[in-house]
Amino acid sequence: MTDVGQGDVGLVEVWRGGRLECLHRGHAVVVDRAGEIVAAWGDPDLVTYPRSSSKPIQALPLVESGAADAAGLGPAQLALACASHQAAAIHTDRVAAWLSGLGLGDDDLRCGPQEPRDRAARDAMIRGGGTPCQIHNNCSGKHAGFLTLNRHLGGGADYVDPDHPVQQAVRAAWEEVCGEESPNYGIDGCSAPNFATSLIGTARAMASFATARGRSGTRAEAQARLMEAMLAHPELIHGEGGACTRIMRAAERRAAVKGGAEGFYVAMLPEAGLGVALKITDGGDRAKDVAIAAILHRLGALPDGASALWDRTISNWAGIETGRINAVDGLA
Repeated sequence: MTDVGQGDVGLVEVWRGGRLECLHRGHAVVVDRAGEIVAAWGDPDLVTYPRSSSKPIQALPLVESGAADAAGLGPAQLALACASHQAAAIHTDRVAAWLSGLGLGDDDLRCGPQEPRDRAARDAMIRGGGTPCQIHNNCSGKHAGFLTLNRHLGGGADYVDPDHPVQQAVRAAWEEVCGEESPNYGIDGCSAPNFATSLIGTARAMASFATARGRSGTRAEAQARLMEAMLAHPELIHGEGGACTRIMRAAERRAAVKGGAEGFYVAMLPEAGLGVALKITDGGDRAKDVAIAAILHRLGALPDGASALWDRTISNWAGIETGRINAVDGLA
């Protein structure tokens, strides 16, 4: 098994005063509808954790099982099931209403409390003397989806246990769309298991989402609904100012993207029928945002006018331009 630092290549540069100050290295792969490699940087066989980039896969059993329809879930809830939201009101109000509709509440979640990433929500909480709840966790939409599926399956309360029916259903779907057996899992920040997968396997899964509209069957229908929910609600996938939201808006429905912790990113390109998976070796968010935008531009999903997403200036606290961060030549 390849280590994350083996075979990686330079993907994103940081410049200051005309000198290369930092080089972020990583791996990326693009596959077509047949699962064949279209382009690759580094090692496409790298096995690692997709982290929150896997949320569309984790949401598949929610839709496939009929649980989403039984609970009357619409596109907004399906988008939140795929989201790493900032806990703005547009996120938490919807998750709270979702849980209430199930007859459940914050205590039924297993993701843990998290301070809102949305500044307005955080400041309002501080001024009001409140404390973070689990509903503020960036994964609360995914966990509301787990709870919805759990009610449908009739499982126990600890739905994040790897042996629980919810997680067993997730693992089965995960391995099927990736086309490989996962060698192990790690526990994610939200307490759910995250199954290790090769980079090409993850990209293969994204290509299956991207091409779902042209296929028939329960799996394809579920994938198409989840991808469409993401495309219809980019503001719910991340939030105002968030990279996923900005990239999807700039792509104008040509790509659905989802970032994950420790430098991971995936993309589904429905018009091109392509899937993308990206891993930045050092786990840097700034590098993964630039790299995925550059790859999407290369694939025709982002216009030239969005170049600030993959080649942007860096300014200091005084507003003085101090350098640039950009994708390496040939990535965009």
